[in-house]
Amino acid sequence: MTTPRSFFLVSALAACALAACASSTGTPVQPETPGTVAVNVQVAPPLTAVSNAFESASSLELPEAAPLEFPALHNVFHLSENIITGSEPGDEASLALIASWGVKTILSTDGKAPDAETAAKYGMRYVHVPIQYKGITEDEQLRIVKVFRELEGPFFVHCFHGKHRGPAGAALGRLALDGVSREQALAEMRQWCGTSSKYSGLYWTVACAELPDEATTRSYRWDFPSAQPLEGIAGAMVTTARHYENVLYSDDVDYGVDPLHPDIDPLNEAEILHQLFAQMRAMDEVQREPDDYREWMADGERASFELVEALRDHRAGVPEARERVEDALAATKQSCAACHTKYRNR
Repeated sequence: MTTPRSFFLVSALAACALAACASSTGTPVQPETPGTVAVNVQVAPPLTAVSNAFESASSLELPEAAPLEFPALHNVFHLSENIITGSEPGDEASLALIASWGVKTILSTDGKAPDAETAAKYGMRYVHVPIQYKGITEDEQLRIVKVFRELEGPFFVHCFHGKHRGPAGAALGRLALDGVSREQALAEMRQWCGTSSKYSGLYWTVACAELPDEATTRSYRWDFPSAQPLEGIAGAMVTTARHYENVLYSDDVDYGVDPLHPDIDPLNEAEILHQLFAQMRAMDEVQREPDDYREWMADGERASFELVEALRDHRAGVPEARERVEDALAATKQSCAACHTKYRNR
């Protein structure tokens, strides 16, 4: 198997010829055929005496590599025949492209519910395991590893930008499915995918977490949802508040991406916020609430939709769009405050 010319060059020699197929510790490769799920893979033991997992990601030096870039699909790395990582597929053409690589399962670690219906048109199954930037919990590790061990590959793993949470999820797959070393998985995150040092918890998980064994993942009852269900209205409100604040505090960088938090995009956060309001409105427990409660929830959904539209226009340079962003944020807050005042402490 050979690496396609559209991919990156790993040395001066590679500039004149295609690179040879890499081993599990070499250069990323574009798979020609679907990967085979490994059985009884020995997961590398956690690293010990690690004071800084990000620094551990430079203990193994990888050949230089540049990502594949497409109009609505970015930071793509074919880490092995089994595992590809990149950004959120931005349109149907991107999903078709991913399918052309032989991918059968897409794992999203982003907060936004993915477009599972369109992916299914191309014979791919979506699984949604949203994680946070501070690290991957034991339950999330269990679900992610179960995906790699039990579903059909090859796998495409993504978050939003494809630089931080997605590569961390892919790294767990590299450990559990491909059997690479912890050093290799960490190096791929830092040196290829560009995972920021600001997300030390993601590095720590890959370096030091004791991943579940095959007996544990096999016995775990979980149905691989294409959209992570909300944990009741109370849990949903906690999640809603976090995404609202991520947009609110981005005003310091004119509602752009803050270099201190490079994987938090206000527009994506607003889209997740709107999704959450729509999901909450559809909950049975919300449908049983009084009319004013349900109307305030509808107000929140409408305001968050306007927030998404205003942020898109602001990013496109539309005059007065920033004021619309601020008005939509205020309206979203007001809908929540009115409801909380009457119902939160009842």
